[in-house]
Amino acid sequence: MSHSISTLLRRNLSDVFGEIDPVRRRAALKELFHEDAVFYDPNKGVHRGHAAIDHIAGVIKATHPDFQYQPIAEPEAVGDGGRIKWVSGSPGAAPEYAGTDFIIARDGKIAALYLFFDPLP
Repeated sequence: MSHSISTLLRRNLSDVFGEIDPVRRRAALKELFHEDAVFYDPNKGVHRGHAAIDHIAGVIKATHPDFQYQPIAEPEAVGDGGRIKWVSGSPGAAPEYAGTDFIIARDGKIAALYLFFDPLP
């Protein structure tokens, strides 16, 4: 299935890195990411392929299971690239941290995901 860059960005936040259930997370990851996709995390390094990205997404979510990612701007797309700015924290509380996800898409799936942490707005 092919997705728009906007959809890939939004669903990555909610359905992959925001998903606590490992079965649903893996299903979304397989739908949204190429098998050879790469995730670049400034704190935890480079993660290649579905298994590695699933593992690190689970590790990240386990550190703050109640946190939710909230976009703070509309996704932007140029060519095969796109970005979305977001904040994360417990529902109803002030955000704990902020970031920007940048992706490179290929054939309607994520080929590369780059995570940048931002100052809180």
